[in-house]
Amino acid sequence: MTALVLGIPSKGRLMEATEALLGKAGFALTRNGSDRLYRGRLGGIEDVDVAFLSASEIATSLKEGKIDLGVTGEDLLRETLRPEDDRVDVLERLSFGFANVVVAVPEAWLDVARMSDLDEVSESFYKRHGRRLRVATKYLNLTRRFFANKGVTGYRIVESLGATEGAPAAGTAEAIVDITTTGSTLTANRLKILDDGVILESQAVLALRTECEDDQRVAALRAGLSRALAKP
Repeated sequence: MTALVLGIPSKGRLMEATEALLGKAGFALTRNGSDRLYRGRLGGIEDVDVAFLSASEIATSLKEGKIDLGVTGEDLLRETLRPEDDRVDVLERLSFGFANVVVAVPEAWLDVARMSDLDEVSESFYKRHGRRLRVATKYLNLTRRFFANKGVTGYRIVESLGATEGAPAAGTAEAIVDITTTGSTLTANRLKILDDGVILESQAVLALRTECEDDQRVAALRAGLSRALAKP
């Protein structure tokens, strides 16, 4: 039997929470050789190999068919996949790694509270400055889809490679789309979330290639995780 390949975050709190949940479900993770190696096995189910990857690599590897299942943030999954792409689906939401992808603007923009206000500001901004309002983000696809759905067109994306929340203060963007858990970093940078500016309420998910959904090993993994998630 060909082994299923399960992608697990390779470091950080997402890795720790994933390993703890799998252990609670009776599926112990073992690494091949040492902690520095990026392959392992999943105990409790036969023929399940583990690939330790970054959360973003897991989303990409699912899309490309390099792994069969994986634990990653739903934000990364939705950013990587087109809405109509049915090759990958969420099998289970895992109740950790909570965060929201949001649209935020400077607190000083007192008249901007909703996306419709941002659309109006973008029009006046172009008239005053002769250029489009800049939105800094790492979430290019989520931003484009959300802004189009809200009817906001007068902007351009500035791809963020560093601390996105610092872009307005640095003068490299007027607004941002970023992920936040408590909002404290946004507040520290004098930014506010628009009232209807929550693009996605994200959490860690177990996603899979839909071609594997009838595999009995997938069913066993899902059943174990469901029991573990139901425990207090």
